[in-house]
Amino acid sequence: MRARAIGLTALFVLTACGPSAEEEAARIAAEEAAIAQAAMTEAQDMYDPANFDSISWEAPAEAIERGATVFRFSCQKCHGPTGAGDGGFVQGGDTLHPPSFLEADWRFAEDRDGLREAVFVGAVEGMPHWGMEGLKYRDVDAVAIYIQDDLRN
Repeated sequence: MRARAIGLTALFVLTACGPSAEEEAARIAAEEAAIAQAAMTEAQDMYDPANFDSISWEAPAEAIERGATVFRFSCQKCHGPTGAGDGGFVQGGDTLHPPSFLEADWRFAEDRDGLREAVFVGAVEGMPHWGMEGLKYRDVDAVAIYIQDDLRN
């Protein structure tokens, strides 16, 4: 009995000396932020806008068709089927609220190069680093064209 009491006391002391739940959550959040920042830095280092110079499309419809496919599989779950920022993850309670591509003042409305880079590199706040997730430059170009020339019109 005495050994059990000593064991329970030791467990209590060790538990009491450890970090609180709030401290542990803060430590984990800081660790995840550092990992996300490192991934974004790696994606930024991989990004080369010159790779878009050699991409050509038979017709605008070809780029839009490919972009629509990429959007459905890679973007729609967050940005929603119309690009309004109301995808299934958001409706399911995700705290991330992606921007609406439909807003008149959306920052990439007229900036194709910036949109390509944003898709490829991602963001620390939750936007995937699609260039590191397997989207090829041609797919990034196609989805940028689709968003700007089809979804927004």
